[in-house]
Amino acid sequence: MGLFPAAFETERLRYERLDESMGAFELYEYTSTDEFAEVGRFISAGQHHTPKETADYLAESAERWDEGSRANWAMYPAGDEDRAGEFAGVASLIPLWDRRTARFGVWLREPFWGRGYSGERADALVALTFDRLDLELVGTGCVAGNENSKRAIEKYVDRWGGTYEGLLRNWLTLDGEPRDLHRWSISHEEYAAADAIVELTVDE
Repeated sequence: MGLFPAAFETERLRYERLDESMGAFELYEYTSTDEFAEVGRFISAGQHHTPKETADYLAESAERWDEGSRANWAMYPAGDEDRAGEFAGVASLIPLWDRRTARFGVWLREPFWGRGYSGERADALVALTFDRLDLELVGTGCVAGNENSKRAIEKYVDRWGGTYEGLLRNWLTLDGEPRDLHRWSISHEEYAAADAIVELTVDE
C-alpha cells in the first residue's frame, strides 16, 4: 500500500491518480484553454502553451507522488451525475511532513462549478490527512478576491470545527505580483470532535 490511494470514491465523485489517468495530449486539451488561464489567476498554475509543458507537469506530478511530497488526482463525476465520467478537474494533497501539516489544492472546470464538488473533495482529503497520513493539521487558503473559493472553504472548515486564522498580506506571488492570502486550519482534535461523516471508498 502506497502513501496515497491510487483511486478512491466519494458520494458523487471518483478520483484517480492524475499521471496514470490522463496522458499529456488529453490533459493539454484543458490546460491550454483560456478557461484554465482564468483559473490560474487564483492558483499557482499558468496556462500551458505546448504539450511539452503538460508532459513536464505530469512527469513532476509522478515524481512528487513517488517521493510522497504531493498527490494529484483527476476528478470525474460518477453514477447518475450530469456529465458522469467526464474530466472535472484536479484535487491535490500536499503533505508538509516536517510541520505535520497538509495543504490542499483544487482546480475545477467551469461546467462543474456550483455543484458542491469542492467541498466534497475537501472532506475526503481531510479524512485522508488525519486517518491515513496521521498528520496533525490541515492548512488551507485562497487568494484574496477569489470569493467562490472563500465561500467553499468557509463551509467545509466550519463543518469540521476549524479556525479562520486571518489575512496574510503579500503571502505569495502570482504573475510576478504579491498577493494576500486568506488562511484557515483544521486540527486533528477538531476533526475527531466534529459531527460530520465522510463517505470514502478507497481502491489500492
